[in-house]
Amino acid sequence: MAIINENYLKLSNNYLFSEIAKRVKAFKENYPDRNVISLGIGDVTQPLPKASVDAMAKAVEEMGKITTFRGYGPEHGYDFLINAIIKNDYLPRGVELSPSEVFISDGAKSDCGNIGDILSINNSVGVTDPVYPVYVDSNVMSGRAGNLTNAGWSNVVYMPCNTANNFKPRIPQRHIDIIYLCYPNNPMGVVLSKKELEDWVEYALENDSLILFDAAYEAYIQESDIPHSIYEIEGAKKCAIEFRSFSKTAGFTGVRCGYTIVPEELTAFTPDGKPVGMNRLWNRRQCTKFNGTSYITQRGAEAIYTEQGQKQVKNTISYYMSNARHMKSAFEEVGIDVYGGENAPYLWLKTPDCLSSWEFFDRMLYEANVVVTPGVGFGPSGEGFVRLTAFGRKEDCSEAMNRIKRLLN
Repeated sequence: MAIINENYLKLSNNYLFSEIAKRVKAFKENYPDRNVISLGIGDVTQPLPKASVDAMAKAVEEMGKITTFRGYGPEHGYDFLINAIIKNDYLPRGVELSPSEVFISDGAKSDCGNIGDILSINNSVGVTDPVYPVYVDSNVMSGRAGNLTNAGWSNVVYMPCNTANNFKPRIPQRHIDIIYLCYPNNPMGVVLSKKELEDWVEYALENDSLILFDAAYEAYIQESDIPHSIYEIEGAKKCAIEFRSFSKTAGFTGVRCGYTIVPEELTAFTPDGKPVGMNRLWNRRQCTKFNGTSYITQRGAEAIYTEQGQKQVKNTISYYMSNARHMKSAFEEVGIDVYGGENAPYLWLKTPDCLSSWEFFDRMLYEANVVVTPGVGFGPSGEGFVRLTAFGRKEDCSEAMNRIKRLLN
């Protein structure tokens, strides 16, 4: 008799974005003549950079010739992409990495979920509230989250982010083993200053905690004094793993490519307190359970770092951030409290008239035909808020704002 992992039974039946898709599908079936604009799920709309398209086309040609065909690639990634990442993403910010510390993957979401494979289920977990659902759900699946109570999962420490603390979590007064931080933040769109990030690194070093730092949106930072990497903070290599993605920066949501940094000097501990290098364990995990990102995809990612690729990516980011500014201005015009949208492609909107998150979702869908994401889906502190993304086409964002302004006025 095959026995299932009963932790999966603890999960709600619907992943947040699956529930949204189900409701939108039902609306479209009932009102097929309505033009629905989605500002909810964070998928991109602009095409891949031409530099990446050309590089992948060339790689496809190579795969069709016996002299240049490639089979299995290295599980941790090809050196040409790893070296480009180190040279362009880290050295300019004063961060030195060795190639062995960079692991190419099929995206930040996968690695954020899979990193728990090398961590004990007995660790306590700390998350911001609201939080990207994958952080919590992946810990539920592994059995690390404990049991669901009225206050949330019993082994998860929730760090409320609200208007009282400018949507930034306070340093915990208790010990937490694993801490998830995402900055620029999804869903709230806020960032941490260098001093604020230094405080987190100091806490982690003092408490032998591990920071899992999701920097998937770092390319959207507009202010010059905001850190793009946690490794810009002294000592962070001893306490942090960093995840990055090409999905939102270069339109790779359908191509799938990202990378994870696991420093050689980063250690965790055995149950009897002996330090163990995490880089070696993650490499072992990847070699066993991951066949590597395709050669064609990695050539496309490498092209992002060429002169033309960098220009094209910056143009795409500028396009989305222009949407964010327009959307934020529109909400401010009608007197709605809105946050984010300055260093991130996300806006965090306070629902009007004391509506719940799902009530406002339904109102937007049925009365404005615009899809938003209910904030409560990101955690209890998200109730009374919705998230909007700036990844839509410019004309769609403009039309959506016109509809919403008419409705709210």
